[in-house]
Amino acid sequence: MSKPASLQTVIEYVEALSTEEQDLLLELIHKRRVEKRRQEIASNAAQTLEAIKTGRAKRGTLADLRADLLSDE
Repeated sequence: MSKPASLQTVIEYVEALSTEEQDLLLELIHKRRVEKRRQEIASNAAQTLEAIKTGRAKRGTLADLRADLLSDE
């Protein structure tokens, strides 16, 4: 596997692009980050639902959470 380019090298490559290409690159990076975050949220939701189904997670109100936390002290 090749060594990744340094941040400075990437900046220089981006600066060599036209304004339109830079704008397109920024939009592409933004969309990819949003999609990655959506995937993380979906994965967390699936894990939470599985924890609820298997009894590893509790459901309740904020008052229930406070009572549970304070009862451990």
